[in-house]
Amino acid sequence: MSAITTHVLDVVLGKPAAGIRVRLDKLEAHWSGDGTDRVADFDWVEISTSMTDADGRCRDLRLDAAEGIYRLSYDTSAYLAGKGRISIYPEISITFNCDGTEHYHLPVLLSDNGYTTYRGS
Repeated sequence: MSAITTHVLDVVLGKPAAGIRVRLDKLEAHWSGDGTDRVADFDWVEISTSMTDADGRCRDLRLDAAEGIYRLSYDTSAYLAGKGRISIYPEISITFNCDGTEHYHLPVLLSDNGYTTYRGS
């Protein structure tokens, strides 16, 4: 099983971004019909929520993630508003494939009007 973690750094301040609400969702298929007439509907299902700690990290999103497609969503508007700043991105969402065996650490470098993400270690 895979661990899923994240880390948010505020590049404007040059510091970790503490207090950002982060939600982890998984894309789930729901099948209807039978035989050759089966049809899948896909829905995002909330797996967990967390808040970045003083170091800007969420270490507890998921420690045992199965293979699948996941999405991390960051509530950037509340964080930036608390700093007296605004952004065109009220939320950042990162969708990624998880193989169910490796650690997925997905950092975000955040500024008021941009962000970068990558697969970390």
